This record gives sequence, structure tokens and C-alpha cells, in this order.
Amino acid sequence: MEFRGASVYDEGEFYNNYTKRRSRPESPNNIIEKPILLEMIGNVVGKRILDLGCGDAEIGVELLQQGGASYLGVEGSKNMTLAAAENLQGTTGQVIHSSMEEWQPQPDQYDLVLSRFALHYLADLRSVFTKVHDSLVPGGKFIFSVQHPVLTSSTKSAEGSGRRTDWVVDDYFSQGERAEPWIGKKVIKYHRTIEEYFQLMLQAGFAVDDLREGTPRAESFSSKEEYERRMRIPLVLMISGTKRGG
Repeated sequence: MEFRGASVYDEGEFYNNYTKRRSRPESPNNIIEKPILLEMIGNVVGKRILDLGCGDAEIGVELLQQGGASYLGVEGSKNMTLAAAENLQGTTGQVIHSSMEEWQPQPDQYDLVLSRFALHYLADLRSVFTKVHDSLVPGGKFIFSVQHPVLTSSTKSAEGSGRRTDWVVDDYFSQGERAEPWIGKKVIKYHRTIEEYFQLMLQAGFAVDDLREGTPRAESFSSKEEYERRMRIPLVLMISGTKRGG
């Protein structure tokens, strides 16, 4: 069975295994992606924030604590929506259960739109980028992370097991659907080149401000061996853009 979109997170065994992996201190989400994300976001005081594919919305809680004016998470998984609602209790933050494709924003509503490791599940990124652009005020920022295209290009290495120290890159310029074995399931993701992500941002009307590939930082790792291993394969692509006119 192959899972599309957020549906895999509603499969009980997968969800339990994923949350265990995600909560590890050495998870790449925690020690590679998140520090860069917070650096790219900067000051959030007074900002209205939208988070697409928000997962458990832990980042929303943090951004509200840092002075964010409001936070709305959009999440396609029922399990993740429930986890987000629980984490957001006691804050002004909210979460809605909706796919990114079905989500319909109001124009000029947000100062900051985020999406973390979610956009590679979407077949049609162009329309979502257009909706994000419309939802931002002039000068508003869109910051997202996806699996690095080196990883999504080929599933050959993903079919193995163990702590990988290299990765097969194949069919890199053949963009489109990939069935990736992940935590015991087959999950559909969409491969795009770095160039394609960059061009889609420009075509949606964004000025691209920053692009990162998740260079590991030695101080984030408790193990020199793990730091050196993570220096071998890029895991994340992150792009920040601004809606012109601000």
C-alpha cells in the first residue's frame, strides 16, 4: 500500500514510530533544520503566522512565546491535528484540519508563512505557492524546508537500512512522483530540482532572499562521528522569499 499526502501519519504504527524518531535529541529536524529556520525567521514580535503542514505545532507554541501576534496551523493528518491542538492549549494559537491543496486563505492576511518538510508531498506546488503569495501582506515572508533533492531523486539508498554514509543520486532531472520506503511504509513524495523550487518561487511573485542546504554545525552534535557522518549527505533544502511591494 502506498500513502499520499498526510495520510501516512494517520496509520497507527507509522505515527507511533515517527513520533519516537522525531523526538530524538539527535533528530536532523532538531539539530540541523530548526536552528537554521529560526535564524531565517528572525524577530516574530507582532507577526501573524501561518504554518502549512504544521504537524504537532510545537514551533507555533515557541513563536507565540517569542511574541508572535497569532498562529494558525493547517494540517492534513487527523493524528497530527489532534497533537497540534493539544500543544496549542493555553495559547492563542489555532489549528485546522485541511490539506494544503484545499486550504483557501484570505488575501493579505499573514506576515509570515512557514512550511516544514511538507511541500515534497504535493504534486501541484505552483498553485500552493500562488495561494501563499496571495495570503501574505506586501513585505511578508514565506520560508519553507523540504527534503533535499539529492535525497528525493532516487529511492535506491532509501531501500537499504542502517546509518548511511553515502547516497545514490540518479534520475535527478526527471522530476515527479517517487515511492519512497520510509519507516516501514511506502510514501509518495515528489522530486523537484533545486532549480525548480527556485523558479517556482520567482514565478509566484516572490523575491528570493535566502537559500540554505542545512550545513551541519559541529556545536549542535554531541558526537564527532555523527557530525562527520551528517557532513556527507545533504538532508534539507530551505528557501526564504518576500512578497514584493513592502
